[in-house]
Amino acid sequence: MARGSKKKYTGKQKRQAEHIEEGYKERGVSEDEAERRAWATVNKSSGGGKKSGSGRGKKTNKGPSKKGGKKGGKKSGTKGGRKKGAGRKKGGRKKKS
Repeated sequence: MARGSKKKYTGKQKRQAEHIEEGYKERGVSEDEAERRAWATVNKSSGGGKKSGSGRGKKTNKGPSKKGGKKGGKKSGTKGGRKKGAGRKKGGRKKKS
C-alpha cells in the first residue's frame, strides 16, 4: 500500500475522518491541515487501517476525540457555572468574640 492511500481503511474510519475534518474546517483550520489532523485522530483512536486476520480486533481509544473537543475554543471544554472554590475566601473576616 502506497503512503497516503486510504484503501485499507474501513467505511466507518473514512466517515469518522470526514466528520472530524469538517469540525476542524469550522474552526478555521486550512483544508490540508484539517485532513491531516483528521486522519491522525482516526489512526490514534483505531490503530490505523483495517488489518486482516482473525482476532485482530481491538477496542477503540476515544481519548484523542475527547481531547480535541476540550482544546477547541475558549469555552468548548467547560460546563459553565462558577469556578471550584470560588465561594469562600481564605483569610476572610473572622467572628469577633
